[in-house]
Amino acid sequence: MRAFIFPGQGSQSVGMGKALADASAAARDVFQEVDEALGQNLLRLMTEGPEDQLTLTENAQPAIMANAIATLRVLEREGGIRLADKADFVAGHSLGEYSALCAAEALDLSTTARLLKLRGQSMQAAVPVGQGAMAALLGLDYPAAKEVADAAAQGEVCTAANDNAPGQVVVSGHKAAVERALEIAKEKGARRALFLPVSAPFHCALMQPAADAMEKALADAHLRAPLVPVFANVTAAPVADAAEIRRLLVEQVTGMVRWRESVAAMEAAGVHHFVEFGGKVLGPMVKRIAPDAQVTSVVTMDDVEALAKAI
Repeated sequence: MRAFIFPGQGSQSVGMGKALADASAAARDVFQEVDEALGQNLLRLMTEGPEDQLTLTENAQPAIMANAIATLRVLEREGGIRLADKADFVAGHSLGEYSALCAAEALDLSTTARLLKLRGQSMQAAVPVGQGAMAALLGLDYPAAKEVADAAAQGEVCTAANDNAPGQVVVSGHKAAVERALEIAKEKGARRALFLPVSAPFHCALMQPAADAMEKALADAHLRAPLVPVFANVTAAPVADAAEIRRLLVEQVTGMVRWRESVAAMEAAGVHHFVEFGGKVLGPMVKRIAPDAQVTSVVTMDDVEALAKAI
């Protein structure tokens, strides 16, 4: 069995998408549709920068999605591959869940782009800059990291936001609480504990205004059952019902990304091959969770051609 997986924020870089757009009409069509849906030249920002503008959450989220979907569309159109024939599940990390739903045709591309633009804007607006933070606790497993977050909260918000892989947990919340978490984590034997260069404290209770905005937007969005089940971030379980997917996407804004459990559950369901589209971030995590699994990262035209032959 095989899962198609899609990266989250942090996998953006200036130059992304350029080689694909130069080489493939299928990729250009994706980027053009996203540009038209957003009313901005996102492709130019992706390929030319400036980096500080691309890194803005409201730009990074649709850009990462567009790059991933362009890679998939090239495989589908030029490789003659149908997702429903080659993938048993889809999954994505945080915003990557939207990419996964677009890939599985639960959401159309224009709708996905607009939802992610709004998601980025509302997540950024939910907490004034400088009041929130996120930090990676390396070398602690999830139960230990949760203990750290609980101890650091002291009446503020501090919670595990991303359970990425064994020994890699991210906490999120008020800046002072996250600072306390760094110190407590070091005392508890964390190998490293460091702030992440993000502009808002994602996946914690402080994101409730963004969750409210997304609930309203998703209620108006046309969302169909996906071609194959999607493993939801907040449940680490497959879901195929459109109404349930809509509900879980709202919950995801404030909920923890259960990526470690999702990959383990996919492996337990029989997945032996994970294919990451548009990035090389999730592959190393997957190998730490499921060492025996085959992992393929698809970023370049050569990657696309190799995968088309292999599957």
